[in-house]
This record gives sequence, C-alpha cells and structure tokens, in this order.
Amino acid sequence: MKIAGLASNRGRNLRHIADVAPGGAELSVVLTNRESAPVLEAATERRVPTEVVVRGEGESRESHERRVLDRLSGYDFDLVCLDGYMRVLTDEFLDSVPTTLNVHPSLLPSFPGTNAHEQVLDAGVRTTGCTVHVVTEEVDDGPIVTQEPVPVYADDDADSLKTRVLHEAEFVAYPRAVRWFAEDRVTVEREGGEEAGAGDPVAVEIDGDVGGDFPERRFVSEERADTLRYGENPHQDAALYVDDGCEEANVVSAGQRNPGAKGMGYNNYNDADAALNLVKEFDDPAAAVIKHTNPAGCATSDTLDDAYDRALRTDAKSAFGGIVALNRECDADTAAEIADSFKEVVVAPGYTDSALDVLREKKNLRVLDVGPLGEGDARVSERFTEKPIVGGRLVQERDLQSPTAEDLEIVTDREPTDDQLETMLFAWKTLKHVKSNGILFATGTETVGVGMGQVSRVDAVTLAAMKAEKDADGKSAEGAVMASDAFFPFPDAIEEAADAGIEAVIQPGGSVNDEDVIAAADEHDMAMAFTGSRCFRHD
Repeated sequence: MKIAGLASNRGRNLRHIADVAPGGAELSVVLTNRESAPVLEAATERRVPTEVVVRGEGESRESHERRVLDRLSGYDFDLVCLDGYMRVLTDEFLDSVPTTLNVHPSLLPSFPGTNAHEQVLDAGVRTTGCTVHVVTEEVDDGPIVTQEPVPVYADDDADSLKTRVLHEAEFVAYPRAVRWFAEDRVTVEREGGEEAGAGDPVAVEIDGDVGGDFPERRFVSEERADTLRYGENPHQDAALYVDDGCEEANVVSAGQRNPGAKGMGYNNYNDADAALNLVKEFDDPAAAVIKHTNPAGCATSDTLDDAYDRALRTDAKSAFGGIVALNRECDADTAAEIADSFKEVVVAPGYTDSALDVLREKKNLRVLDVGPLGEGDARVSERFTEKPIVGGRLVQERDLQSPTAEDLEIVTDREPTDDQLETMLFAWKTLKHVKSNGILFATGTETVGVGMGQVSRVDAVTLAAMKAEKDADGKSAEGAVMASDAFFPFPDAIEEAADAGIEAVIQPGGSVNDEDVIAAADEHDMAMAFTGSRCFRHD
C-alpha cells in the first residue's frame, strides 16, 4: 500500500503513519501547499520524497489542484491521506486520485468544522474523539471508516483536549484505517458505479475480522474510585479504577467493615483479589492465606475455622502479614483464629456481628465484605482476564478448568485410591493459583507444601518438599499427592518427589519423555494421573 500524504502544517498523523507502517503501508510522497511547512523536514528525515505546490494569489482552486495532480503523477500511490490540509478539494481532484481519507478531531457528525474542541467544551459533552472518513466535496461529511472515543475531563481546555485527541484517538484510528485498506478489507462504492463522480453518494463497507469471543475492538470505560497511597513500592504512584458493570463478587467494590483501619493499597488489592479467586474454586467451606499473590496455604473442611486452621498450618511463618480469604460468612471462631496473628486483609462474603467484634480489635486489619459469592457459573461470571503491557494489552479467558475424576487418565501400574483422587482434584484447583513453575503437595483437602515461581521444575519440587519439612505444622509430605502445573521434562523431579515421600502425582502429561517419567513413577510405586491440560500462571 502506497500513500500520498497531503498536509499544510506539521503533518503529525502522516509522520506517525510513516513510523508505524500500518499493514506495511508506506508514504511514497508528502505534498504541502506551504513552503515552510514543518512536515517537509519531518518527511525528509524519514527519507520520504516531498513536493511543494503553493496556491498563487488569485489562483482558482481548480487550477491549483491541477498543478497538485501534475506533481503527484510522478508517484505511485493507492491511497491519499490528508492531515491538516487546509483546502476543500474539488470533485475534479477527488475523481482523479484513489480514495482520499481525512481525520477529523470529533465524533462526526457532531462538531464539524475547524473549532471542534471548542465546540465540544461548550456543549459540555463527556466523550469526544476522532473520525476517519472518506473525503467528498462536502466538508466533514464523507462516509465514516472508523472512529475512536476519548473522554473529556473536567479540567480540559481546548489545548489539552487537542493534545489528547491527537495522541489517544487520531494516532490510533488513522493507522487502523490505513491498515484496513492495506489488508483490502475496505470497499468504497459510489452510486452509479464506474461512471459515478466524486459528488455521488459514497458507501463504505468494512469486512469483519472473525475472532471468536474476542472482539476486533474493545473500549474500556472505568471510573477512578480511589488514589492509593502508593503502588507496589513507595516511589510508585497508583490509583484504583472500578468497573461498575461487574456483577461477580470482587474486592474492588467490597465494603470495608473495620472503620478507622487504613485504606487498601495496591498490593493489598492485588493479593486480596488472588485470595478471593482461589476460594471461589470450592463448594465446601474453604480458606486460603495469600502472600504476594501466591497461596501460603489453602484447605477445605466441614467447618470454616478448621479449614482456616489447616490452611494456616501449611506455612504460618509465611502467612505473617498475609491476606486471608474465606468462601463462607466469617464466624467468631474463625475470626479469633485470624486475629491471633498479624494479617493485612481478610476477605469474606459476610461476617457475623460477633466476628466483627473480634476482628475490629485489630485496628489496621482491613475487613472486606464482598457479598454473596453466588453459585455455579454465577460465582465466576467474568470470563476474561487481562494484563496491560507496554504498547498494548493481553486478554485471555480465565482458567476455569475443573477436571473430575472421570477426566483423568491413569498412566501408571498403580491406581490411585479414591482418597488420592479427591486430593488430586483439590490440589489441581489450588495449583491453578500458584505462580509457575508451580508444584504443590497436598493430603486430604489441604496443602502441605508449595513450591512456586521457580525457573526449574525440579527446583519447585525441592522447594515444596523443603517447605513441607521445615514450615508445615503437623503435616508431612510422606504419603502426600504432588501436583505439577506442567509436564515433567525429565524423571529427576519424580526422583526428588519420591525422596520426599510422595505417593501419587497429578500432572498434564505431554512431554516427549512421558514414558521415562511414567517408568520412574512405576519404579517408586507411585500412582500418576494426566489431566491433558496444563495450568500455567505467570501473573
């Protein structure tokens, strides 16, 4: 895709298009009607040929445009892009060149003309943006190719709004439109077909891009709920934005039930979200203790206080200053156990009055009430999760896999017992919330040792065994089940697990060395089950 760019001043959109080359498009020429236009220097720096055609005093539009067309005739181009080209083009010009695009700094048809930003502010609207449209002889009236919205802030003036519309809207929408043309996804048709002229009505059709559940474009509108004390570290500023459309129980909109306690920080929100998502996995009473978004311990039981006790005893040392999440209303017995050591936050779907009396004795303990968790699919109604990265955003489905015993493939000579199968399934649900490379040891429905965030899988096994041996209270890896978030590339991790006393393993399978790994398990009389899918967690 070759572009002829026309600009009268800086040509910042043309410069941006030249820099990002959307769809492989490139500028073949930049033409201006001003001898001193800054766009000339910018184009030269980018090795783009330039032309200057100044309209003579008293010269007609038609005459000037014929000279422009004569200069452009020496270049190959498939698209004309205007960028602040302060001339109204005639039918004759538009009939003589390929499709011509322009970008206007408002959401047309609202606020046409040269003072769009002032019109926006005078009208008091809260959303503006830009419009990329096909140029016709009617100013700011051609059919729309794409638009990009921008919020209008209370302290905006015309200059600040102009800057933000340029960088947040025009720099996004104009390259998008060019890329669509480069990818041959835009059809421009005039009534009358090949005999039609520039003055005839124009229709634009955009071919859709099928992406399944992932839309081609996303708009995110969130209100700032709070300015936080700081981010991950004191030298980083931070803020909290709220999605008022979220119906799933969440820590962002949770009420704080301990008046006078200090506000939630960036890390508190991050850890509390991780903790709440973990206990949502379970139907039975469940408790989890989270530190730096990793589970220090997790358990289910017949009673909430027992579940918390079992979770805490996995690694009470690491739980110091951690986050507690419960999937049942917090009662006084559970509250007393939580208050027995220093915690930053407790998250639950409600509290009894007696539980609040206990927890409020801890002046700086944040007590979050997220409301009912719901049942079944309603408990985790938000389907997607996302991570901003420099230059974009990654979006994926949440990992909601929840295999049953029937889903597992038993690959060893030894069959797991019913109790071991139950533990495997518990361990897998919990492991989904452990940073990769992740290994988890469990007995019954409680964690014994967790090895998280290692760059070597065998090191993760070693860490889980060490934590079970050194930090677990009244627990042991002897006879436990090991869960791995990805396959074992070599048998060495099985050897390490056997030394720790592991008797059963759940893992995805799929390694080229699966046969060697299975053989090692058989040699140590271990039961091993494959899930057929991994559960990496990198954030």
